[in-house]
Amino acid sequence: MRVPRPAARGHEDTTRILFAGLSAEARFPIHRMTDIDVRHLEPELLDGLPADDPRAIASRRDLVRINALMFQARIMASLMRQNVQKPPLRILEIGAGDGKFMLAVARLMARHWPDVEIVMVDRIGLIGEDLRSSFAELGWRAQPVTADLFDWTQDRPFDLVCANLILHHFDDMRLQELFSRMMTMAPMLVATEPLRAKVPLVATRFLRLIGACAVTLNDAAQSVRAGFRGTELSQLWQLSGGTPVMERRRGLFTQGFVGASTLDTK
Repeated sequence: MRVPRPAARGHEDTTRILFAGLSAEARFPIHRMTDIDVRHLEPELLDGLPADDPRAIASRRDLVRINALMFQARIMASLMRQNVQKPPLRILEIGAGDGKFMLAVARLMARHWPDVEIVMVDRIGLIGEDLRSSFAELGWRAQPVTADLFDWTQDRPFDLVCANLILHHFDDMRLQELFSRMMTMAPMLVATEPLRAKVPLVATRFLRLIGACAVTLNDAAQSVRAGFRGTELSQLWQLSGGTPVMERRRGLFTQGFVGASTLDTK
């Protein structure tokens, strides 16, 4: 995602023209733009829509483009290469959505990590045979699971858990519960989440320039306000009994996190 630079002197007219088409809501009141010291969680519109609602379909389409603009797949792949020493045989993705994000990651990693089984969990079943076939072409076996993350259990352990733009949906108590569950399933979690900062928040209002729908415009800003900064995820991971490996900003819009369930896992 490219964020327009602040207008230089002599460009006031251009700036006024750019913002003239924005509604009052889209301009974000100053107190909401700058109130980022603490997380603010509100239900996102997409979560309340049926999977076949045209607004939900449009928003999921927007998310594919937003992930690409944020370089989320490349950031996730980079974190994997830097922190996972042994090629995994089984990966768990939580909050998999339509599966297109992890397919983009697989395309970056398949040469280095062949013959992977990826179990993709989401509360709504959106992954079809076409996407599974795309994974198969890379040598990965995709197994979609429709279930609630907090109810679902798995008998066989995983080598790695991945999370993209999902952890920010939960408050701190639920995150600690989720982290504790993840530690029983795999030795490591790699996550790419919204960075809670001024630049990402301001950038969300320009998503209309790529044709983002109203649901996406609302949810993108809310995602930033519910996102993470500093060492917030590391602290929650440690409180859950794990060992933080790294946490820092990656790019302009992403908070990267890696946590191990034991001291000697990296």
